[in-house]
Amino acid sequence: MNKKMMKAFTNGKTCIPFITCGDPTLDMTEQLVYAMEEAGADMIELGIPFSDPTVEGSLIQEANIRALENGATTDKIFQMVKRIRENSQIPMVFSTYANVVFSYGVERFVSKSAQMGISALLLTDVPFEEKEEFDSICKKYGVDFISLISPASSERIAQIAQTAQGFVYCVPTAAADLKEMERLIKKEKQIPCVVGCDDFDMEQIRTMAAQADGIIVQSAIVKLCQIYGKRCVDYVKTYVKQMKQEISK
Repeated sequence: MNKKMMKAFTNGKTCIPFITCGDPTLDMTEQLVYAMEEAGADMIELGIPFSDPTVEGSLIQEANIRALENGATTDKIFQMVKRIRENSQIPMVFSTYANVVFSYGVERFVSKSAQMGISALLLTDVPFEEKEEFDSICKKYGVDFISLISPASSERIAQIAQTAQGFVYCVPTAAADLKEMERLIKKEKQIPCVVGCDDFDMEQIRTMAAQADGIIVQSAIVKLCQIYGKRCVDYVKTYVKQMKQEISK
């Protein structure tokens, strides 16, 4: 595991907010990173926008469209990360689609990510069976390629867990699924299990986080960016601070 990422899992439950780069603007994205770190975020997931993000819900699809309309490109996002690294060493994960990486050039994308201090890469549309062409290059440059696990057969969960790097992103359909998924993963490999949660409700976030090593919140923060636009920083900072407090109880 990347050293920065390893450190993020040593301070209780790991708080990982997600934002779409360029929504509302790239300058605001940079400010949001600093604000969320100040609020207690342990790691940040940066979504690189894609024109056809079919795996995502409508809220994040709309955020992708706004970001692209605002001129967010992969090169501009790398430039933003470079600026962030002058002020912050918080672990960051890139989340995007395979086509974004392919169009940029897989090795070029991964090597540049490593150069900018990106800890890991998550490609939401790449199934386990097709990960090798990305995973091998990620290993070459010391970037963890994150595996996603949804409810499946015990054999498939075990297979994915055996080769997982960094942390495992669990996508359960219910709390009971998460408990069983984590049991099966930890049986194969002692790797952090992180759960995705799209709920504003802090009690639900606390319940999910109690069964995992960390939590990623996507839609709630994206929604705040949508509602408040260029005034979103303080609202997001307050939300992340509350989120960190809740999962630390």
